[in-house]
Amino acid sequence: MLPAVGRSSVPLRCSALLSRCMSGTHGHHAHPHSHGHPHTSYTFPNEPKSIDVKTPIPGPKSQAVLKSLGELQDNRHSVFAVDYEKSKGNFIVDADGNTLLDVFAQIASIPIGYNNPALLKAASSHAWSTALVNRPALGMFPPADFADNVRASFMSVAPKSMTQVFTAMCGSCANETCYKAAMMSWMHKKRAGKPFTEEELTSCMTNKAPGSPDLSILSFHGAFHGRMFGSLSTTHSKPIHKVDVPAFKWPVTSFPQLKYPLEDHVKENAAEEKRCLEELDDTLASNPLCAAVIVEPVQAEGGDNHASPAFFNGIRAITKKRGVNFIVDEVQTGLGASGKMWAHEHWNLHDPPDAVTFAKKMQCAGWYHHADLRASEPYRNFNTWLGDPARTLLLKETLKYVKENNLVENTHSAGEHVYKALRGMEKHFPLTKVRGLGTLIAFDLPTPKARDTLIAEMRQAGVITGGCGTQSVRLRPMLIFTVEHANIYLNKLDHVLIKMKNRGDI
Repeated sequence: MLPAVGRSSVPLRCSALLSRCMSGTHGHHAHPHSHGHPHTSYTFPNEPKSIDVKTPIPGPKSQAVLKSLGELQDNRHSVFAVDYEKSKGNFIVDADGNTLLDVFAQIASIPIGYNNPALLKAASSHAWSTALVNRPALGMFPPADFADNVRASFMSVAPKSMTQVFTAMCGSCANETCYKAAMMSWMHKKRAGKPFTEEELTSCMTNKAPGSPDLSILSFHGAFHGRMFGSLSTTHSKPIHKVDVPAFKWPVTSFPQLKYPLEDHVKENAAEEKRCLEELDDTLASNPLCAAVIVEPVQAEGGDNHASPAFFNGIRAITKKRGVNFIVDEVQTGLGASGKMWAHEHWNLHDPPDAVTFAKKMQCAGWYHHADLRASEPYRNFNTWLGDPARTLLLKETLKYVKENNLVENTHSAGEHVYKALRGMEKHFPLTKVRGLGTLIAFDLPTPKARDTLIAEMRQAGVITGGCGTQSVRLRPMLIFTVEHANIYLNKLDHVLIKMKNRGDI
């Protein structure tokens, strides 16, 4: 083992690889290209310098908390209890005082670190106090400063050509309300802007046509778009999400299953994407009442499945040809995680999407759109809260911090560092299909059991990471995750893989 730059050390084989690769040009998504991002240096104030594990995880205090909580609600999915007051930056501290590196970030939802001083300072202001204790029914009684705050937050990072934003409560309801808007817009155009007929108004009250038309949203195999009824009908990642719940009989089509390494399978992957686009076009042709197609830039829950910019441009061309709305679900990929503010920016679309949904790192949920997706009448796409002014202030300060510290560029640099190291580790371990965009990085292990073992052992070693698909391990770090943090992660990963290899687990 040789020491590496930063707080920790990287195994010899990784550090040697990095010294060779960091000057290389090989990108890590479907069609590599140069981003031209400079290397950035960022330090989180008063962040722990290292991992510190004192007890098994979960420790006795965590176990007591989880047992107590389990008497009140089903918490079988809980990992450990957290001391959020002591957690800082990229490091999470549990109830037993263990300090762990968090590269999962609350399922990809923490952008700029635990207890960020800039946010704590802003949270002490009168404006934040007022917003927290006076939560309004935004659709009817918006605060006097809400328009200004929306412009300074949401609209300051709006995707190209998007002039409108619908604020919502979570990723699922962002997609859900976007589906409704797409259907309302589709029907509004079909009736040429005329008023509803009496038959439509009457029949919809008993869930019958023509008032309740048999419209659909097309999605892709492997997709995850949420757990509500509409969004669950477009989710196809794990059976446990869907079993026992009725679903709309909406069309589903294939998402490319790329072969890796990408540079060794250019022709096969191009043919696979062509096949999927042809299937999409045929499916839309046979489903003339489809109001929208929704796709994730990276199918996160479904296994971190990627496709090339050419594939997504193909979707846009087909939806244009068929007169179908194109929705991009950036709930997990938005706000810098891909090395760009929005992952779909990597596609260089000739025509922008019709809507882009968001949540997680944005700290708020909703969707950007063009004006023609506004409902034709008020109260049609509506609920009591329609978002949260306090979270809008949180987003405003978060974006300010991201821009001031060049954190999107930082994400690109850290992602390249991790990706290249993992490609080197493929030569020494049965670790395959290294893939990624920014820090949206994943790799596969031989079996689901091996994947689950690695995640559990990484936790005991002081690193929180996540799984997806059947046997994939994914990273979802914060935007403040740097090359130094990456070296800590890589060092722990190497040690765990060696242990598993020596035991015959992989």
